[in-house]
Amino acid sequence: MAATVATAPSRVREYETIYVMRPDVARDAAERVSQRVQEVMDREGARLSLVETWGRRALAYKVNKHRHGIYVYLKFLAGGTTVSELERNFRLLDEVIKFQTIVLGNVEGEIEIAADAIAFEAVEGIPAEEDEAHSLARELGLEEPEPGSRYDRRSDDDENSDGDDESSDTEEEEEE
Repeated sequence: MAATVATAPSRVREYETIYVMRPDVARDAAERVSQRVQEVMDREGARLSLVETWGRRALAYKVNKHRHGIYVYLKFLAGGTTVSELERNFRLLDEVIKFQTIVLGNVEGEIEIAADAIAFEAVEGIPAEEDEAHSLARELGLEEPEPGSRYDRRSDDDENSDGDDESSDTEEEEEE
């Protein structure tokens, strides 16, 4: 856990980037993406300060027919050309389906960076067959939902009907 101190050259800003990879990405393909990011950072003279793999998460909307993605968060110190080069590389990689970079602010002086904070973690996606659990037919109600899913109305009906039906039958008999 050795920390390095990075002196920020003039006109350096702190950026954060989140990129989303396909949910079915293979481990070696995810490693190629992380190596490409590292190469761009080295070539452009940027310094990574934090790398976090957030893992597989649901997307807000479908992107390239995917409902989930593997999120990776980067925080780095760089000049303006680094961002355009990094985003150009993201566009060329088929594994990356979305990305966004924002400026956090200008950096002056020295910044301490922990060595273990900039290590990329191994990522492995799930097969595409498992990701397609939500088919269009199921969404439209043409297929039965998976048991226990939030769309399964039978589980809710069974819980409510067991107690309610017996009590309503006995109440009707008492009234007569």
